Amino acid sequence: MIRRTLCFVALMAAPLVAQQPTRKVAALDRTKVPTIGATPALRVPAWTRTTLANGAQLVVSEKRALPLISFRINFVGGASQFEPANKVGLATIVAQMLTEGTMHRSGDQLSNDLQMLGLSNISVSVANENGLIAFQSTKDKFPAVLAVLADVLEHPTFPQEALDRIRGRAVVNLTQTRDRTAGIASLVYPKLLYGPNHPYGRVVSEASLNAITRDDVLSFYKNYFEPGRAVITVVGDITPTEAKADIDKTLSGWAKGGSIPSFDYPAPPAPKATTIYLIDKPAAAQSTFSIGEVGPSRSNPDYYALRVMNEMLGVLFQSRLNHNIREVKGYSYGVGSNFAFGRGPGPFRAGGDIVTGKSDSALIEFMRELKDIRGPRPPSDEEMQQAKASLVQSLPAAFESVGSVNTSIASIYTQGLPEDYYQQFARAVNAVTKDDVVRVAQKYIDPDHLAILIVGDRAKIEGPLAATHIAPIVVLDVNGNPVQTKVTP
Repeated sequence: MIRRTLCFVALMAAPLVAQQPTRKVAALDRTKVPTIGATPALRVPAWTRTTLANGAQLVVSEKRALPLISFRINFVGGASQFEPANKVGLATIVAQMLTEGTMHRSGDQLSNDLQMLGLSNISVSVANENGLIAFQSTKDKFPAVLAVLADVLEHPTFPQEALDRIRGRAVVNLTQTRDRTAGIASLVYPKLLYGPNHPYGRVVSEASLNAITRDDVLSFYKNYFEPGRAVITVVGDITPTEAKADIDKTLSGWAKGGSIPSFDYPAPPAPKATTIYLIDKPAAAQSTFSIGEVGPSRSNPDYYALRVMNEMLGVLFQSRLNHNIREVKGYSYGVGSNFAFGRGPGPFRAGGDIVTGKSDSALIEFMRELKDIRGPRPPSDEEMQQAKASLVQSLPAAFESVGSVNTSIASIYTQGLPEDYYQQFARAVNAVTKDDVVRVAQKYIDPDHLAILIVGDRAKIEGPLAATHIAPIVVLDVNGNPVQTKVTP
């Protein structure tokens, strides 16, 4: 017994040497950019579309690989259409309160019932132009989870205590947002482009949050969550017949009403001459840039050319903006650009966080790239190839899981797109030419009419920014109100 123990101890003390198979590793030439791989096959699933008795549309797509079902009620229209101008933040608060209790369950009971069904929550949100109530469950739990959702949708109680708590948290979040340069920029930039009278220019404030009452919450709920503007999308291990039967039975109490809004927006203000708007954030370690103007709507025929142009300008890691300002100059951890295509004329923004001491130098480079893409440095063959490949090759991933398939199908109806949009996408992208890229850049990026918002340490950056002679400077407070007259550079 002693001998066996000693042998065991000796064995444990001996080093363990694993025999690794020998294999040859090809040398990696890091001086060459990897070649673009083959485009994955795009398999857009089929779906059926019907209209329920209450007016809601039902779209069902079968995906049998796993016993999972993704369920969404997508509402066409959002805060921009249904939120009072002086109650910004109401839509978000209503969405958060919808799961705070029903006539049959308290908020805690809702949470417990969902956990017993394998879910953490039912997702509820209301964005600017659409809303959502959604969940994903296993096939066997689908009817039970759908019953909980029906209770949430049809019988919410909106307790005053929950309103006070959620509103208080929103005020705290707003205060924290205003403590970051990027947060300040996110609140002020829309106001600069659209003004306070356009739905796209309205931003949340303490005053708008504190003005919200329980009656406002009830009114928004009754006016917004109606089946006439709803598109129910169901994807997964379920047939259209099964889905319709379950939904008709479970949502029978959701009374008919509502309609799709028109999305008629007022015209945005006329663009002003390029101006630097400076907001002071003392001792900020970085400056946040938001540079841009009012862009086009999602329905604009230049959509595909703009997507290709913007990929090479500010989306790809090797895009012109990021390559120049991050990789070559080292002024930032990352910059980019974006067109926020909406039902109305969404904003164009180029920007990012910049090292404080390089704010002036970064602005010069931003303006250089925004001007060059308009023609002085037209796109190369390589840029065109990379931009198109990025857009086309990323599309198949949108149809991999039940959740991603559902999101992709739902976006067709919430954005008013043709039903064959995904089948036509690659063809439309690949048809974009270099001349198209330059044309849309000239049309939608105007260096003479840009709002240049910079949030940072004024004491350190104002003088150098003025010395660039790019544009006059207007100093704003954290709410976007002028605090000083223009300073001529």
